[in-house]
Amino acid sequence: MRQTHVIRPAGFVYLFALFFLLLPALSFAGDLQGSSLSALWSVPFAGVLISIAFAPMLIPAIWHAHFGKIVAGWSLAFLLPCAYVFGADVASGSVVHTLFAEYLPFMILLSSLFVIAGGICLNGNLHGTPELNAGLLILGTLLASVMGTTGAAMLLVRPLIRANDNRRHVKHVMVFFIFLVANAGGALTPLGDPPLFLGFLQGVDFLWTLKHLAQPTLFLCLSLLVIFYLVDRHYYHNREEERPLQLDPTPDSPLSIDGKFNFLLLFGVVAFVLISGLWKSGVNILVLGVSIALENIVRDAGLLLLLVASLKLTPASARLGNEFSWAPMAEVAKIFAAIFITIVPVITMLKAGEAGAFSAVIHAVSDAQGKPVNAMYFWASGLLSSFLDNAPTYLVFFNTAGGDPVALMGPLAGTLAAISCGSVFMGANSYIGNAPNMMVKAIAEQRGIVMPSFFAYMAWSCGILLPLFALMTFLFF
Repeated sequence: MRQTHVIRPAGFVYLFALFFLLLPALSFAGDLQGSSLSALWSVPFAGVLISIAFAPMLIPAIWHAHFGKIVAGWSLAFLLPCAYVFGADVASGSVVHTLFAEYLPFMILLSSLFVIAGGICLNGNLHGTPELNAGLLILGTLLASVMGTTGAAMLLVRPLIRANDNRRHVKHVMVFFIFLVANAGGALTPLGDPPLFLGFLQGVDFLWTLKHLAQPTLFLCLSLLVIFYLVDRHYYHNREEERPLQLDPTPDSPLSIDGKFNFLLLFGVVAFVLISGLWKSGVNILVLGVSIALENIVRDAGLLLLLVASLKLTPASARLGNEFSWAPMAEVAKIFAAIFITIVPVITMLKAGEAGAFSAVIHAVSDAQGKPVNAMYFWASGLLSSFLDNAPTYLVFFNTAGGDPVALMGPLAGTLAAISCGSVFMGANSYIGNAPNMMVKAIAEQRGIVMPSFFAYMAWSCGILLPLFALMTFLFF
């Protein structure tokens, strides 16, 4: 039974109402000082996480009908006290900087990939055998470093769901899809995952990640593929637990692809993202007090044009065949709006280093002589990336390790590799560790798959990923 989602914009309304209430103060916007904040300022962010984790289990009807309002409430729980304690200029500055410098570029990239990949429809019926499922996971893992984890995930999630629509036990397929395609597969190039792209913008060579992360990536991906194949084979051959194959809801027919034009648009997305990293115009434009580089404006405008082109030029049959819906994107947009706002004080305190409330995290990654402990960098950047945005987390530890790309690519290459692997790989530890995780979950649920709850998913990740990460610590870090 397919689930039908009604898009309710209330959460957006509250956030933008607050934004316009603060608008008169924007020209005087100030900055939060991480050294002056206590750990209590992280409570709204923790509230968002707790709501995502518990509300779908304890109050499912209320959560699904009003999650936009709930997460908007947590955003206000940070912004209103911030305006009272530090002034409206600081609160408005936090909103505006988050909106224009981080959230909108993030959502534009996700939306363009969601729309373009959603316009590519594989017609015909693939049968979800363990071999075929493993093959699709391998394909997605390889594509993730070329078109990004989000692009690869959005391209293949629907064919994978359709291939397995005659099987009862499907959630494990989606869990491993998140592990591999939405996370680990993006570790080989700066195009694969936002943390590595930030490193590229900081001066890390484009091919450095391929050279230094290839071995840990190969180890993790091969291990996960073997485990997946054994698990999927177990479920597949328990025929008494599966529906008879003749009840497959997708009839057999020749394989064909609708919306091929969107492949060109996907290459266009990759090109715009890459150009924004390589082109340094030296021109910055102020938008409500936020300085935005011209190349980033060109990138975002280009992505929006590609999105519109996909909507206009894709045959209706392609989106109909994919059962395309805006509901997953709306869910991700609302939840991540709250995450981006409430995470501001957390990241600010981390950036304050030893002067911030989270100084213990900074101390933990260095020994008594101040030298980096690579294993601790791997786990610290990884565990924080499991729940925080992994891109700024990467940047925090990049700067904690000295911030010099020449040194980090040379004598401290092991430290940069640890930071990179932790930020990319451990984004799979929770649904909110990386944006594609939540998008895959939302699409799967919209297509009728009962996905694991927040903690049930973490039971999978802790049981499978953490032992592999522990082994990787001894092998590589």
